[in-house]
Amino acid sequence: MNKPRILWLNVIFFTVTLVGALVWVPWHGVVNGFDGVEWLTFIVLVFASGMSITGGYHRLWSHKAYKAHPIVRFAYALGGALAFQNSALHWASDHRVHHKHVDVNDKDPYSANKGFWFSHIGWMLREYQPERYNDYQNARDLQNDRIVMWQHRNYLWLALLMNIGLPALLGWFNGDVLSMVLLAGLLRLVIVHHCTFFINSLAHVWGSQPYTDRNTARDNGILAVLTYGEGYHNFHHIFEHDYRNGIRWWHYDPTKWLIKALSWVKLATDLRQVPDEKIETAKLQMQLKHTQHKLSRLPNAEQMLAQLQHEYELLKQHLTDYYLAKKALLEAKGHQLKEQDLHAQAAQLRQAFYQQLRRWQQYTAHIA
Repeated sequence: MNKPRILWLNVIFFTVTLVGALVWVPWHGVVNGFDGVEWLTFIVLVFASGMSITGGYHRLWSHKAYKAHPIVRFAYALGGALAFQNSALHWASDHRVHHKHVDVNDKDPYSANKGFWFSHIGWMLREYQPERYNDYQNARDLQNDRIVMWQHRNYLWLALLMNIGLPALLGWFNGDVLSMVLLAGLLRLVIVHHCTFFINSLAHVWGSQPYTDRNTARDNGILAVLTYGEGYHNFHHIFEHDYRNGIRWWHYDPTKWLIKALSWVKLATDLRQVPDEKIETAKLQMQLKHTQHKLSRLPNAEQMLAQLQHEYELLKQHLTDYYLAKKALLEAKGHQLKEQDLHAQAAQLRQAFYQQLRRWQQYTAHIA
C-alpha cells in the first residue's frame, strides 16, 4: 500500500524551526545573552499565542463553550496567527472531526490509536485526508463569523506579520532585533507548537480516566501546566461543551480563569457548564465499572457484585434526591418561607448523599 505523499513544506518548516530552537537560540544566548525584556516578552507571547488556541480556537470556536465580544475574538484571531497552527476555521473543523470520530484511524485526523508520533506531529507531515482539507461543512456557523473569515482569508500574511514582524518591531524598540526574533519569535513558536501538540498525543496516553473509558483521552495535572489547562482531557472528551477543563478550584486551568475574568467585564457571556450531577454520575459509573472488573475474578464474585450494585443504586438515589432538592431551592429563590424549608431539606439530603458517598468510597477502596 502506497503511503500518502509527503508534505515537504510542513516537513521543512517543522524541522528548521525545531533545529533553530535547539541550536541557534542556545548558541546566541551563550554568545550574546538575552536581557530581561526579551525574556518577559517571550513569556507574554507564549501565553498570548497558546491561550488564543485554547481559549479561542478550542473552547470558543470549536466547542462554542461561551460567547465572546468582537474585541476578544479579534485578539484570538491575531493570537492564533501568532501560534501558527492554521486558521481558526480550519483548526476548528479538524477538531470537530476529531471529537466526532475520536480514535477511529481512518476518520480521526490525529487518531491516538495510530501511535504517539502520528498524533503528535506525523499527521501533518503527509497528506492523509486530502479530500477533507477544504471541506468546512461542519463549521458553517464559523463561516458566519466575520472575524473568523477575515483571519482565514488573510491567514498567511497575518502569521508572518505576527511571528516575524511583531518580534522584530519589539526588538527594534528594545535595541536588539535578532535576539527578540530568536527568543520571542522562534523559541516561543516551537514551545507553543509542541505543548499544543501534546494535547493530541500525550493527553491520550498518559494519565487517568475518571469520567469515561470510551476513548483514549486522559486527565493529567502535570500536562495541564504545559497546555494552559487542557490536560484534563478525559473530562473534556465527555463534556466537550463545558468552558472549563479543570473543574475544581485548585485545578491549573488558566484558560478557564481567563474566560471567567472576561465574563466579569462583560466581554464573555453564556458560559456553558455541565451540571454537577452529570459529572458525579460519570465518575460513579467509572468507579462501578472498575470495581466490577476486580470483583469478577474472585471466587464469590456473584454475591459481591450483587452487593456492589446495591450500594451503587443507593448512592445514585441519594445523588438524585440531593440534586433535585438543589434545583428546587434555586427555583424557589425569592420566596422566603419556601426557601427556608428547602434549605433545610437540601442540607439534610446533602448530608445523606455524602455519608453514602463515603460508604461507597470505603467499600470500593476495601475491594481494591
